[in-house]
Amino acid sequence: MERNHDSYVSPLSTRYASAEMQHIFSENFKFRTWRRLWIALAKAEKQLGLDVTQEQIDELEAHKDDINYDVAEERERLVRHDVMSHVYAYGQLCPKAAGIIHLGATSCYVGDNTDVVILREASRLILKKAGQVLKNLAAFAEKYKSLPCLGYTHLQPAQLTTVGKRATLWMYELAQDMENMEYQLSRLLLLGSKGTTGTQASFLELFEGDHEKVKRLEEKIAKEMGFTAVVPVSGQTYSRKLDYNVVSTLAGVAQSASKFATDLRLLCHLKEVEEPFEKNQIGSAMPYKRNPMRCERICSLARYVIVDVGNPAVTTATQWFERTLDDSANKRLSVPEAFLAVDAILNIWANVASGLVVHPKVIEKHVLEELPFMASENILMDAVKRGGDRQALHERIRVLSQEAGYHVKELGLANNLIDLMAADPAFGMTKEELSAHLNPAAYIGRCPEQVEEFLSREIAPVLEKYSGALDGKETELKV
Repeated sequence: MERNHDSYVSPLSTRYASAEMQHIFSENFKFRTWRRLWIALAKAEKQLGLDVTQEQIDELEAHKDDINYDVAEERERLVRHDVMSHVYAYGQLCPKAAGIIHLGATSCYVGDNTDVVILREASRLILKKAGQVLKNLAAFAEKYKSLPCLGYTHLQPAQLTTVGKRATLWMYELAQDMENMEYQLSRLLLLGSKGTTGTQASFLELFEGDHEKVKRLEEKIAKEMGFTAVVPVSGQTYSRKLDYNVVSTLAGVAQSASKFATDLRLLCHLKEVEEPFEKNQIGSAMPYKRNPMRCERICSLARYVIVDVGNPAVTTATQWFERTLDDSANKRLSVPEAFLAVDAILNIWANVASGLVVHPKVIEKHVLEELPFMASENILMDAVKRGGDRQALHERIRVLSQEAGYHVKELGLANNLIDLMAADPAFGMTKEELSAHLNPAAYIGRCPEQVEEFLSREIAPVLEKYSGALDGKETELKV
């Protein structure tokens, strides 16, 4: 298709989001779901005794995917109503069933119920992609669970951790986001057939006052569309708090992704860990640079999603009584764009996590530069065992550490704390004896064990749950 360079095109659709996610928010998905809802309604009404024939249902089924956009669009220009235009267009394809399409329903029957279906399928895709990120990071954490590196608090060197242990921190946050999204999915209910103000009055009229049939109608529609139930009460629409809850979980994913990407950008600066870099990739206008562009893109998109939560929050807060339409334009933008952006974030995150480049020698260099300071406590204990005075030795370590700090920060030389201690008779230890305390593996605590326990107890069950999707064996959505 030739691209129109005179029109605005969303970068989410041209640069970032996947075809899968774009399909879920496409017009084809939307209008085909409308038709499935009309078929579900007709089937339920027939089963409950209304004058709907199998021949009419068969006709609707035969044309459920034949969206005659030209007819619908021409009709909408005339009547200024999208749902009624598509009822008309469907009826043109199904003349025998034209009279029973949308029987008793209001526009939100197809509009809101379709939105719930879209939220379900888009959330499932997000969970699948988040699972792939976890899988990639799990392999990374396992591989580097015992590689010591500097930990940082306040961005200042602190006690050692390991490269793999740090990865579990990223994973734990994302796993919590997935749990939150699964919870929202478990509570996702169809709007059902509630009518213009949520009273179901039109359906009660159709069924001549039979309340049980009105209730069973919703149950049958929900089952047909793959839901366990419908919302217990509503106005004309489902509560817009649903949009807020779902977009909030997306913002949680964005927060976790941004934390990961920010950490990696800092590690790139330290030259310890880098994002993947293709052979012919240009990292900067300066040819020697390898900018962490993918992680920067994650942070940029994440910022958009985090701020976007405000849209459904304000929309929820400002709905009047049973229905106002000031939600529509905002909702059409804020909800799809949040999903498309998080889809893009997870695509990039999975790519980066699958090819992280670790530089052990640089990591070791940074560790050894700080290790004498970290080893001072162990050295103190050793010297005390040899007969030294703890308080006096503590003071000597404080003074010598400041001298070594001057050597590093002011003179730009190597950390010489061990040399200073070896020359100080208060310690009574040779340089070799002091250096025996400079084994990085002795300062990583339970990092390897923590990684193994976390992966087996927390992550393995999640990956098992999504194994079909991660192995590519799950059937793709065809609507």
